[in-house]
Amino acid sequence: MKRIREKRKENSVERAIEEETVVVTIGLHGTSVTRDGHYASPEEAWIAPLLSRSNLLITRDIEWANLTLGFEQENRYAIVDVTNPQVPAGFIREESNVIARQLLRTRRPFVATITDAYGNELFRVRRPFWWLTSSIYAEVGGKEVGVVHRRWHLWRRIYDLYLGNEQFAVVENPGFWHWTFTLKGINGEVLAEIDRDWRGFGFEVFTDAGQYVIRFGSAAANESISELSRKVEEFEVARPLTLLERAVTVALAVSLDNDYFSRHGGWGIPFIAVAE
Repeated sequence: MKRIREKRKENSVERAIEEETVVVTIGLHGTSVTRDGHYASPEEAWIAPLLSRSNLLITRDIEWANLTLGFEQENRYAIVDVTNPQVPAGFIREESNVIARQLLRTRRPFVATITDAYGNELFRVRRPFWWLTSSIYAEVGGKEVGVVHRRWHLWRRIYDLYLGNEQFAVVENPGFWHWTFTLKGINGEVLAEIDRDWRGFGFEVFTDAGQYVIRFGSAAANESISELSRKVEEFEVARPLTLLERAVTVALAVSLDNDYFSRHGGWGIPFIAVAE
């Protein structure tokens, strides 16, 4: 079984090299993908099958126990490439304590595993319990590669993104009904965007089934265009993010979903939401 999973992993990496739309990504932390298909680090090679795409669509499953009984479940997400939406590109699965989920709700600590379509682990995001401001860490192969810190503000949604000890982006969302979160560099240049899509009144009011589009921008033309990809507008960036920076961006998307777009199922310990 282990050999079969390793073989699937090798085939997945080979397909990413052959089909990836981002051929070369040069950022603050060097080049992720060279033109001969080699990667700057083992960590980047490991996450390339998923994160070498220009756009990712992340959809959260409906939590029926939360919807009908108020029982907080572990979050589950499906990840698809907008150029091939019929086939999942990966999954995100939360692991957390059942009692902590009911009592701490969105402040609960958890670890979420990001896998490819075959269930092979690519990287993890870890979010500790928080009181005033949340943080979430991206880990590849057990090694911490980056972190997202939420900055306290009465109504604005501000996040600082780090790769190692170096900040590479910041998100400053006006708050309220603004559902687009733009990653900008230290000089204000646009690097990526996370857009929380409206799925309809019933989905938004009665369920947790959110949908997010992560736009990394494209460095090369892709002739494979699906109906869904036509709905995702072309996004121009100052520079493509490296693969490790993209892993931190996915961690931000998970944190956004828990900070602002999760219904408060369970009984819960009463907190004063001073940071909302």
